Amino acid sequence: MRARQMDAAAAAPLTVDAAWQAVRDTLRKSCGQRSFDGWLKALELAGLDSESGAVRLIAPSAFLAEWVQSHFAEQLAAAWHAALPGCGEILVEARGDAPVRAIFAIDAPAPDAVTPEPVVVEIDRGSQLEDRFTFDSFVVGKANELAYNAAKTLAEGGKLGFNPLFLHGGVGLGKTHLMHAIGHDYRARHPGSKVIYMTSEKFMYEFVAAMRAKDTHSFKARLRAADLLLIDDVQFIAGKDSTQEEFFHTMNELISAGRRLVISADRSPQDLEGIESRILSRLSWGLVADVNTADFELRYNIILKKLETQPAVVVPNDVVMFLAKRLTASIRELEGALTRVLAFAHLSKRPIDLEFTQAALADQLRASQRRVTIDEIQRRVCDHYRIRQSEMGSARRAREVARPRQIAMYLAKQLTQRSLPEIGRRFGGRDHTTVIHAVKRIEELRAADAELDADVRLLIRQLEA
Repeated sequence: MRARQMDAAAAAPLTVDAAWQAVRDTLRKSCGQRSFDGWLKALELAGLDSESGAVRLIAPSAFLAEWVQSHFAEQLAAAWHAALPGCGEILVEARGDAPVRAIFAIDAPAPDAVTPEPVVVEIDRGSQLEDRFTFDSFVVGKANELAYNAAKTLAEGGKLGFNPLFLHGGVGLGKTHLMHAIGHDYRARHPGSKVIYMTSEKFMYEFVAAMRAKDTHSFKARLRAADLLLIDDVQFIAGKDSTQEEFFHTMNELISAGRRLVISADRSPQDLEGIESRILSRLSWGLVADVNTADFELRYNIILKKLETQPAVVVPNDVVMFLAKRLTASIRELEGALTRVLAFAHLSKRPIDLEFTQAALADQLRASQRRVTIDEIQRRVCDHYRIRQSEMGSARRAREVARPRQIAMYLAKQLTQRSLPEIGRRFGGRDHTTVIHAVKRIEELRAADAELDADVRLLIRQLEA
């Protein structure tokens, strides 16, 4: 009797909630715990359409919805069909207040079933604000004080004496942190407001996709309806004429309507090459605030701030001083080194002291001893040859500009850990083959031209000093 009851229970179809739990268990095994936690765990079951059999899942963001559809469609459909035979499409939507019309339908592998018409769902391609990037977690020092105060003022929402806010500085110094912090603070002060954060690459990608779909109206309407628009790394739209055209009109619309605009780049407007002059004029019209390399005091305070989140970990002051003194390239590098030390200590069950820290960071410390940035190389070369730094990314081919540019590329290859494509991007978005040519050319000239070789030797000594 008991056996028959168990067989009957096994044969009974699962409820949609039980099926969802079975699907999650299957995905955890088939995709691996790390992939499941990173991409699939956040999905929520919205329901099952009784007529079409379509399963609706909710993702916390449009990005995650797109990623699941692109990378886990087969596994998701197979898991649902196994748990709930006969179900239709798997619809992955993104949660949001101001949705954009799009289709994210994953066909269930049911060979005998008639494929239903795709269901149009509403998703929000809005801002992707990082929870950890807030004003409370941002450490202020002389290097970033102006940018921080400007960011706070803009986020408060009162009457502004500037718009847009343009933040610029090197990689890993805190520009993106400030932009996310502005978005969080503005939303908290103005519930229901529309805040959109995106990189310039995503701006370009979505605009091109809208043109191909012949639906630029939706793209324009969504961005221009934003109360606060944050565009990160604007230097990447250099040379993209149609994208720059749309970017300019979006800026104009927002500023004219009194809406807030924050833009970041890796250099000041005057040094941006390949960007239309009317855009540069607009950017300079607002407040331009630089985020400089952190000094020792700021680096020291950043480490202390990070350690506040690890109250159970004991890190002696001499270790904090050592890290702040030795790791100077960027805040990102500094935080990464601290994370590595803490992780090594946890895994090896050893206390953190100066000797342990030096051993844990041996490779990184060796690299940092000769760490030179591309910005430093460009500045030094421009000073030596008495040209403007903006010429490093310009299209000019005059010898008095082209030769110093080739030397700077050569030094970037010799003195930094950057890849050839990365170096090319820092020189006006040039191709990696241009960098290879520059390196070979300078190597040839150094062997044949004693004066040029002496110049290069002097620059190397100055940069490594």
